Amino acid sequence: MVTLHPTTDTPPHPRRWWALGALVASFLVLGFDLTILNVALPTMAGQLDASTGEQQWMADAYVIVFAALMLPAGLLGDRYGRRRLLIAGLAVFLLGSLAGTLADDVPTVIAARAAMGIGGALITPLALSVLPTLFGPDERGKAVAAVTSASALGLPLGPIVGGWLLDHHGWGSVFLINVPMAALGITACALLLPESRDPAAPRLDLTSTALTVAGLGTLVYAIIEAPHRGWTDPLTLGPLLTGTALVAALVVRERGAPRPLLDLDLLTRRPFLLNTLTATLVMFVLAGLMFVLPPYLQTVLGNDAFGTGLRMLPLMGGMLIAAKACAPLAARYGARAVISGGLAVLTCAALLGSRTEPGSGYGYVALWLGTAGIGFGFAVVAAMETALGTLPADRAGSGSGLLMTVRQMGSALGIALLGSLLSSTYGARVTGDATAALPPGATDTARESVVAAHLLAERLGAPELARAADAAYLDGMRLVLVVCAAAALLTALAALTLLPPPGDGTPLPPPGDGTRPADGRQ
Repeated sequence: MVTLHPTTDTPPHPRRWWALGALVASFLVLGFDLTILNVALPTMAGQLDASTGEQQWMADAYVIVFAALMLPAGLLGDRYGRRRLLIAGLAVFLLGSLAGTLADDVPTVIAARAAMGIGGALITPLALSVLPTLFGPDERGKAVAAVTSASALGLPLGPIVGGWLLDHHGWGSVFLINVPMAALGITACALLLPESRDPAAPRLDLTSTALTVAGLGTLVYAIIEAPHRGWTDPLTLGPLLTGTALVAALVVRERGAPRPLLDLDLLTRRPFLLNTLTATLVMFVLAGLMFVLPPYLQTVLGNDAFGTGLRMLPLMGGMLIAAKACAPLAARYGARAVISGGLAVLTCAALLGSRTEPGSGYGYVALWLGTAGIGFGFAVVAAMETALGTLPADRAGSGSGLLMTVRQMGSALGIALLGSLLSSTYGARVTGDATAALPPGATDTARESVVAAHLLAERLGAPELARAADAAYLDGMRLVLVVCAAAALLTALAALTLLPPPGDGTPLPPPGDGTRPADGRQ
């Protein structure tokens, strides 16, 4: 049973690199699933007669459940065993994928996606929480880089593999592909991963769990709905206020708990707090880049789904370069320098992207996309490794759950805010002669999205509408990238100013070393 950080006096676990391979396989499955469904949604909508709202729920059911359950999942792993719960998460993910493969109506697909979200919520924090129990400080950076790269690898591979599957098989194949991958992860974890847990972990507080799930779930729902409904719509504003109130109630309740679900002590530790916020802001920027790029590549530049996925590979290439170089650079110059330097590179990449013109072509996009991958890789790997390095082993699950929950909220917020900015800019600029001559009601259709405008232009034989839509989308994309650049630059300055110097990142004492009693809430 592993319960402590490896130290120079503790021999490293002999199977740690094989165990890392099992975790990499688990993260690859999750990264894969974040993007592969988007390619299949148009086909699924036609065969299942799904409305736009139903399509959105097929995609969003996973995100909402995933974000809402990560905190209790981390605490459950601390108490009952991280390997055991990680395997359970992979099994739930496998069963959800199988249900999606066999589904023949929209409610079943939504339920399958929600089940996959439960599995993902178990996998993510527990896979990360195992790393500090397997690797010492000298190797932890490489391990974090490996799992981060695996998750990132799934993002561009999702559209590639999804596009190929849709060309040769039905839409159910985008679920079926997860089944053997999850089965491989289960086998590898069962055979290679040592068990670890916190012997003093408390029982799960059902009230705090309910507040966490309801509060975060409601907040994520509001964030996702805001770009489509507007921030003042009752179905956005109501859940937003309700979710905020529930999270506030959770914070008040947890402040007096001996072993809380929301471990506020971790947020008083400056290295953990600042590195968590840095990783979250990086994910905000990356979410914006990933959101605006596929429609540009697929609709504006005219690539198919498979070709779009291939053209996103420079992002992965940049991430792999950064992941390989991150650990030695952090060891030499310190995590603060690597994080702020990576964010500066990300700023330059977003500014380059904001200069994209209609005639720029893919070569220019590949340049700034690869640069963005390098900046993202350096910033997020170093920030996550430093944040995880401050966690004592007996709080690795809850701390990793908190880290990944905040990161997920950053991604959802980035898609919501930057997506709303893109949508409003595009809708305002698809005007003029191209839309003035359209039939009644067609203008509103053209303003919904660049995809809708292209379909309408093809049906009406109006190429000038497609050109106007392309120009309007490019205007919106450039504005989003300027905002991404500003966010990355501000985060870089904050990291350079506020992050502690090298060596000031000792872990928190375990519960019982301070004012709190060692025994958990029973």
